[in-house]
Amino acid sequence: MTPERLRRFEDNRRRLFGVAYRMMGEASEAEDVVQDAYLRWERHDSAVSPEAWLTKVVVNLCLDRLRSARVRRESYVGPWLPEPVLADGRALDPVETVEQREMLSMGMLVLLERLTPPERAVFVLREAFGHSHREIADVLDAGEPHVRQLYRRAQRNVDLDRTRFPAEPGQHRRLLERFMAATLRGDVPALEDMLAEDVRAWGDGGGKAPAVRHPLAGRDEVLRYLLALARFAGRIRMTPEVVNGETAVVIELDGEMAGVTVIEFGGDRVTAIRSVANPDKLAFLKRQKKI
Repeated sequence: MTPERLRRFEDNRRRLFGVAYRMMGEASEAEDVVQDAYLRWERHDSAVSPEAWLTKVVVNLCLDRLRSARVRRESYVGPWLPEPVLADGRALDPVETVEQREMLSMGMLVLLERLTPPERAVFVLREAFGHSHREIADVLDAGEPHVRQLYRRAQRNVDLDRTRFPAEPGQHRRLLERFMAATLRGDVPALEDMLAEDVRAWGDGGGKAPAVRHPLAGRDEVLRYLLALARFAGRIRMTPEVVNGETAVVIELDGEMAGVTVIEFGGDRVTAIRSVANPDKLAFLKRQKKI
C-alpha cells in the first residue's frame, strides 16, 4: 500500500471506529471491523470516495456480525450492557454536539439493541453522522423509500424510552459527585433523596465478576444494592471520567479497575444506574487509560 493510500485510510479511522462502535456496542468488535476494512482497502485498487467506500464496507461488516451477536447475547449471563469507552474527543468522532453525545451514551446504545440490524445502521448513520437518506440507501444498496421506512421505525422504537430532559453536563457532574459521596458514606437519607421512586439498576458481570444478575427496580431495591457497596468503602476509589460522551464513575477496588458505572439523571434524581464489571468489557478502556 502506498503512503498516500495509507494516509487516506488513517484519515477515516476514528470515524470508522465510531460507526462500528455505535452499531455494535462493543469496542473490541469495532476494532476488528475496522481492521477487516483496512485489509479490504489494502486489496482494493481505487475508490472514487474513500469515505463512502469505507463506510459501506464497515456498515456491511457490522450487519453480518450483529446477526450472530444477537444469538450470543441471548445466552449471556445476566444483563448485557455495551462496552464503555473513554470518549472526550480523542477516541471517537464525532462528539461535538448534544445529539452526537446522546448517540454515544450508554442509555442510547442500550435502546439501539431493540432495533433490527438494518434499522440500527440507518439510525446511526442518520442521527450520529448526518448522512442523507440517499447516502444511506447507497451504503445499504436499498431504495430510498425503504431507508425512510427503516428510519421511521427506528425512531419510533427508540423514542419509547428516550430520555427527554437529561441533566446539563455541569449539573450532571455535580449531581454525580454528590451521589458518589453519599454512596461511599452509606448515607441513607441522602441516597433516598437522590433516587427516583422508579429508579432502575443493571449490572453486567458476564458471569466473570460480581454483579446483579437481574435488573433492580424501585428505590428500595436499588438502595439496598448501594448500601452493600458502601461496606467496601475503604477499598473502593471512585473517579469521574468522560465515558461514552458523559461523566461516569470509574471504580477501582484495591487499586485495580473493577467497573464503570453510568448514572442517568432526570432533573436532580437518579433514574438509571448501569454498571459494567465484566473484565473483558473493561479491557479496551484500560488500554485507553494507558495511552
